Amino acid sequence: MQVIFLQDVTNQAHAGDIKRVADGYARNFLIPKGLAEVVTPEILKRAHKIKVAGDQQRARETQVMEELAQLLDNTTINVAARITPTGRYYGAINDTRIAECLSETLGREIDRRLVSTIEPIREPGEYEAILRLSSDITATINIVAETEV
Repeated sequence: MQVIFLQDVTNQAHAGDIKRVADGYARNFLIPKGLAEVVTPEILKRAHKIKVAGDQQRARETQVMEELAQLLDNTTINVAARITPTGRYYGAINDTRIAECLSETLGREIDRRLVSTIEPIREPGEYEAILRLSSDITATINIVAETEV
């Protein structure tokens, strides 16, 4: 089935793109969620407007993400957790915890899926995490893992 995408769909298409997708995917997911419509002659006439609107939306989002990346780049956050007698944390400091601390520091909500560390932090020390704000915009933050008193 040929559909025109009304919004950006990750790993599929951008708004205004006309693509052939599986019938079930279109009927059960894309169309009910308002992400795409079946291509008809009337919609083909509107395709250019949809494409322009999608491009403008993407440009606005990219600008916001670039500003956020500049704000976050080389930011240092302190994360504290309790340690065992052996010097390791009871529970690892993971991406969710880092996102929460970053949100508190900035006063802005940061989604945990944007944060990526090589592995969970299990011992006190200094670490780096990468925030993947979009497919081509990233920021690096420094994490100081401390012991909780």
